[in-house]
Amino acid sequence: MDTISLTPLRPSLQKYGITEKKKAELDLLKNQVVNATAIVQQQQTIVNSLNEKATRYQGYLLVSESNRTHALSNKNLIDQVIQNAYDLALNSRVAFSKTAYATEDSTTVSKSISDLISKLIYSVEIINKLSILVIRKKALNPLISDDLIARINSAGTDANNAVALTLVALKSTLAAEASVLESEAAITLESKQATKLYLTLTDEKSLDAPLSVQPSDKTSIRALIYNAYKNAQISYDKANTANDETGRQLSIATANLNKAQIKLQSLQSSLAAATAAAYAS
Repeated sequence: MDTISLTPLRPSLQKYGITEKKKAELDLLKNQVVNATAIVQQQQTIVNSLNEKATRYQGYLLVSESNRTHALSNKNLIDQVIQNAYDLALNSRVAFSKTAYATEDSTTVSKSISDLISKLIYSVEIINKLSILVIRKKALNPLISDDLIARINSAGTDANNAVALTLVALKSTLAAEASVLESEAAITLESKQATKLYLTLTDEKSLDAPLSVQPSDKTSIRALIYNAYKNAQISYDKANTANDETGRQLSIATANLNKAQIKLQSLQSSLAAATAAAYAS
């Protein structure tokens, strides 16, 4: 900004016959210009400082916002993981219960088939004995029908076939029972691991305990991630408040600078006009 020379005007004033009163008025205007210039420089320094501060705080705000976004993403992710672990543990518990019933049913079927095989084998023995007896009687009594002997032999064959088929059924049932037992063992392990994962993430004491909105424990994974998000939110709020306050201060300082510059320009114009008028008189 242009500054006006403050070189003493006494010789010139005396040369052109400027009165002491006008000289005093010019000196007063010069002093006012000097003071106004100092104020403008001071206000400019404040504005420059606040501009640097605003740039710095805007950077802090961007970093805080990025951290808050990542922390919120982690918070949402841990909630999903916990829900998945809970669902898996609960479904595994239900599956284990149903598998246990299936195991009992398989065992019952196996026992029933075993009993049926025993009865079929007994029936085969009875039929064989009856067949032998009838053949012997036939040798002593030709009147015994051949058709009767054929039917008895056919009954024996059918009984033997029934035993064979029932043995196949028993084999299949035992295989199914073994498969169910393996499934039960796998589901049991899965249920234990899923429950352990859920309890580790939440630090709850039981799968049946309702999950609190805010973790009461401070050391669980869920609590640590929730706390990280809380701290990130606090940091963002502070950075946002500081950024807003700096912006407000900068706005006020800029307005003060504009006022000081307008006042300086007005004083400079007044001094130039007064000086011209003094030399013209």
